[in-house]
Amino acid sequence: MQTKLSLITEIARRDSKCKINNAAYLLNAENLKECFMMLKRGKAAGIDGVSVEDYEKNLDENLGNLVEKMKRQAYKPQPVRRTYIPKANGNMRPLGIPSVEDKIVQIGIARILEAIYEVDFLDFSYGFRPNRNCHQALKRLNQVIMIKPINHIIDADIKGFFDNVNHDWMKKFLGHRISDPNLLRLIARFLRNGYMEEGKVYDSDKGTPQGGIISPILANIYLHYVLDLWFEKSVKPGCRGVAEIVRYADDFVICVQHKDEAKKILEALKIRLGKFHLELAEEKTRIIEFGWNAKVKANVEGRKPETFNFLGFTHFIDKTRKGKFKLGRKTERKKMSAKLKEINLWLKKVRNMFPVEEWWKMLIAKLRGHFQYYGVSGNYRSICNFYHQIKCIAFKWLNRRSQKKSFNWKTYFEYLKRHELPKPKIHHDFYTGFSY
Repeated sequence: MQTKLSLITEIARRDSKCKINNAAYLLNAENLKECFMMLKRGKAAGIDGVSVEDYEKNLDENLGNLVEKMKRQAYKPQPVRRTYIPKANGNMRPLGIPSVEDKIVQIGIARILEAIYEVDFLDFSYGFRPNRNCHQALKRLNQVIMIKPINHIIDADIKGFFDNVNHDWMKKFLGHRISDPNLLRLIARFLRNGYMEEGKVYDSDKGTPQGGIISPILANIYLHYVLDLWFEKSVKPGCRGVAEIVRYADDFVICVQHKDEAKKILEALKIRLGKFHLELAEEKTRIIEFGWNAKVKANVEGRKPETFNFLGFTHFIDKTRKGKFKLGRKTERKKMSAKLKEINLWLKKVRNMFPVEEWWKMLIAKLRGHFQYYGVSGNYRSICNFYHQIKCIAFKWLNRRSQKKSFNWKTYFEYLKRHELPKPKIHHDFYTGFSY
């Protein structure tokens, strides 16, 4: 399948106006089996109750039936099973769980869409793309603010983006690159397949498939036409000063040199999004002064310089040892609090459920994962704070496994020498190549 996908990519690269008219044939039994192998085991089942392990028992027969249904155009995705998970602010986030069969087809479609559109996506887009990640987006943001004369930041938030993608516009955008009616029909069915909650099925007339594997690539396609191309072809050429954007999925930051242009861009952005049935969350959208001049002005006015959040980090005005301007970053406070609360509740639950040796290994993995994400240049103090708080939380729950305390601080530190927790470490260097 990868060889044929590479051919599609090459065709799309050679001609930016070319439409792919035959791609659904790749959703055959052999290729879908390859897609099945990409599924994670042990995940929750959809509304049909069939797990990955169950589907695998008669895999060839199941895939043969699936392909036959698609050939007869009789295949229809099942509504996703809706469940809820807690958010950091105490609210609940809806989560859709597709059936195993629908996941397989979605992986196949996502691979085809990626092969077609990856050559079109612009360089400042980083979310859910191969060989790109959030740390690269953060590094690009660092370079833009540090190298270019940026004085203002448009901190914008699209209100409920994934729930408000317009299906008619989505189909039009797909039609720019795809003319295969079978593939377009399949995607349209996934867009409107709906969800089931408390035994009742609800239709979907907008939004991307809940919990769907194709949702990220569809979101990138939608924002490519709605936001990226508009900014690159209409906004930047009309600015007398610098204007840059960094986007990760629906989370983006616009960096601007002149305040009057920042205001114009924000107003134009509202109109642009409105045309495609999207809107900005007013309470989360603002223009802030940012940079060395902003710090000087804030000091004169007797206030702290403004900050903004992006990808889990609070970005603020900092200075180097020589006193020059530097972009500073630290773990966003609510993200830190939510993670500490999550680990505290987890330790409370597992402290007597498993032997210490088992859950200690899991705690090590959780710490290591936190450092691998938040261990970026300038954030060493935050990850050290996290490390010390986790040590205190672990000490508390080690001593609450029974009525008799297991440790005092002296014996606990001796225990840590023998069963060491991973130390805070910077994994992502954003300053390489800079001279201050």
